[in-house]
Amino acid sequence: MKKFKCLIMALLMTSTMSGCFFGGDDTPDVVVSPDGTVPTGGIDASITVQAEASWVPYYEAAVARVLVDNPLSDIEIIEMGPFDLFDLLDSTSITNEDVADVFAIPLDRVYGMAQNEVLASLDAPAMAAKVGGWTDFDAGLGGAFKIDGNYLAFPLNIETLVVYANKANAATHDIDLTKPVEFTDLGYEDMLSVVHDAWFGVAFTNSIDLNLLSMSPDGKFTTDLTKDFSQLTPAQQDFFKTLYQYWKSHYDNATDLWDKGAAWGYVDSSFTTGGPTSLRIDGPWAAPAMAEKTNNGADLEVLPLDTIIVNGNPLTHWKGGWGLAINARIEEDPAKMALAEDLIMELVNPKYAADLFENTGKILENVSVEQYNNMPNLSDMNKKIIDATIVSYNESIARPLFTEWGQVWGTWQNALLSWSATQPKNVEEAYAQVQAAFKAMMAGF
Repeated sequence: MKKFKCLIMALLMTSTMSGCFFGGDDTPDVVVSPDGTVPTGGIDASITVQAEASWVPYYEAAVARVLVDNPLSDIEIIEMGPFDLFDLLDSTSITNEDVADVFAIPLDRVYGMAQNEVLASLDAPAMAAKVGGWTDFDAGLGGAFKIDGNYLAFPLNIETLVVYANKANAATHDIDLTKPVEFTDLGYEDMLSVVHDAWFGVAFTNSIDLNLLSMSPDGKFTTDLTKDFSQLTPAQQDFFKTLYQYWKSHYDNATDLWDKGAAWGYVDSSFTTGGPTSLRIDGPWAAPAMAEKTNNGADLEVLPLDTIIVNGNPLTHWKGGWGLAINARIEEDPAKMALAEDLIMELVNPKYAADLFENTGKILENVSVEQYNNMPNLSDMNKKIIDATIVSYNESIARPLFTEWGQVWGTWQNALLSWSATQPKNVEEAYAQVQAAFKAMMAGF
């Protein structure tokens, strides 16, 4: 049977509106009221939703709750990582049935997907009013997902970096975790950060207002890293001196920190209780792995990012986040759109915030620290992680969202990794590698 689409026309002049029907019989697919809402009898539609393997139990429970009120509907979970889905989108199109109708996207992807007309427009303010918890929806992720007047995703979670500390290792190495820790006072292995990865590097560069790439309203791009070393501010010069010394200590001692492929294995093994490392920065999603390395969490402490200071400047990350988006291919199907929006609202239902964190490591923007701390099914350690993340997030700065910023990732990383090959003799030579890389990048704009 052929299913005909039903288009809700805002200028329809009739006082009643009939639904769409399957060709060949009189069974309605969906009946739509004159005001565009779906009647209380529920929605009759089928959609798919993307979820990582670890998310599936939480998604299954949310789907079951949605289907209680919509027994005629069907929601299929496609087990797939979001970046695998993005790769599939890039290589095919939104019509590929393996690309889910509902999927998670990071904040920095929304502009590119908007340009490629991948995302359906949502009535996000109305959804937010139903979900609850926001005092100013547009001031947070809600507004960040708004492009040219259209809301293209609904806030799923906030994310930023926090500090993980191995208390046993810190005690062995006389590191006081009750006060800010100056990075330059530490031994080269006391704190490990894969700073050549810009996701972690920006925690350092933000702290000294180093502009890796910005775009003015007229579309002009600027960066501080095409300046000569002498033109940098004293704080920025001090940062590069510290960064150069950090690299040199690891290079001289033949560690794997400046090895792109081996760095994370080195960090993980060093942070294990009994190892040389007491501090590392990572996100809330890393909590299970951190517990495994610290006697099942007995030696683990979680602290806000500004616990670490570099030359007196507290580390500061980005206000990152993810949203739940709807595939544009279903935008003209009111039943599927209604079901997709209901599912999104249930996935971010504050009532299940503890379950969401336990299964996905995701922290809702519309739930306060106090609310999380009063949830009996969250462990004390998870409450510490959530607390540190929210504190760090509130102190972070807005992340750049224009698509051209994507070129910074490789430019920054390749420049810093090149030091091990070029072996600069001083900070000026090391910085010259960074300057040359960014000059080449800027020439392409």
